[in-house]
Amino acid sequence: MSWLPLLLSDPSACLRWLVLRDLFGRPAGDPELAELAELRQYDPQVTELLGLQEADGSWRTGVLAASGRAGSRTLVTAFALARLGYWGFNASHPAVKAGAEYLFSQQQADGSWPLMEEAALTDGNSEMPANERYSMIPLQTAFPLRGLAACGYATHPRAERAYEWLLAQRLEDGAWPTGIAAGVYGYVAGYRKLKGSHWGCRSNTTGALICLALHPQRCTSEPARRALDLLLGRETRELVSLGLEVARLVGAEPVHGFFTYFARFDLALVVDLCGRVGISKEEPRLADLMSFIHSLQGEYGLWETTDWPQTARWLTFDLLRSLRRINVRGPASAH
Repeated sequence: MSWLPLLLSDPSACLRWLVLRDLFGRPAGDPELAELAELRQYDPQVTELLGLQEADGSWRTGVLAASGRAGSRTLVTAFALARLGYWGFNASHPAVKAGAEYLFSQQQADGSWPLMEEAALTDGNSEMPANERYSMIPLQTAFPLRGLAACGYATHPRAERAYEWLLAQRLEDGAWPTGIAAGVYGYVAGYRKLKGSHWGCRSNTTGALICLALHPQRCTSEPARRALDLLLGRETRELVSLGLEVARLVGAEPVHGFFTYFARFDLALVVDLCGRVGISKEEPRLADLMSFIHSLQGEYGLWETTDWPQTARWLTFDLLRSLRRINVRGPASAH
């Protein structure tokens, strides 16, 4: 357990608090955990993020997201909540509550969030006739719902309405499509294709699955297990992308893209989803993936990446938590 002193000596009070809570199972009344719970309020990464929140509870565009389609205020607020939720904050924090209220204020009656004008364009052409633009893209709701679910709002009645909308967009084979344009399913670019699905889009399926995985009951549902089964059908091992989502969640990598948000296949994210959905560690594809992940662990128990060396301790915590979940959850088929 050579990683122990390295994680518990990290400057981030958020990380130390999470290590004690999630890796060592310290109860809420634990004195050290309670002390860190207070200190994490003043963690520089937390205070910096909270200092960028607007009076209406939103985060303005350009603050968290690089230029591009991740720039709407709704999406930026969703990414901010996803980050706060990753650090362990929930509805008891005023900033989280305000951010959630802002997102819910933007939600439509059917449970979805509006589709951004730029995302609706099939080729970026603002002159494109309206009847040729996307009318629905699952990610339009998956991104806001993820931010809410990460902060503990998954079972809120309005969030449940969003889950129902998201499930209504699901294909018969269990995947989610690119979207609908001119009444037909949109084109699936090669990097987003899913093995075992003709119209399924890996980006939209991943976004939907993350939402399901963050729900206390839906995480082990058939839609979640089937979506994970489709993701596990990808056989590549892209080491360069390991930890990308962690890097985004801790602020080491800017948020950008809409369809392309999940362009790179992050194995750490896949392992996290496996732990949350609860498939058996004996499942051959997961067993192979776990073996590969273990082979990347360094001499001092850390997982390190070339692109985000500053996130090594966060990535190590994230992978250890995922592996712990996989090892303690009861078996459940991913099929």
